[in-house]
Amino acid sequence: MIKVTLVKSANGILKNQKANLEAMGLHKIGNSRTFVDDACVRGKIAKVSHLVKVEEA
Repeated sequence: MIKVTLVKSANGILKNQKANLEAMGLHKIGNSRTFVDDACVRGKIAKVSHLVKVEEA
């Protein structure tokens, strides 16, 4: 399991990056979600790696 936290604002980012944040349920700075560590989630994180912090949960 991995914990993903939004640490930077989503203002001014590309549409596909915004869509990835929405799909992961990250709306406001400080929001966190826990996911199963698989390729799909890792791909989404890679697209927005400059906006999120990833930790082992």
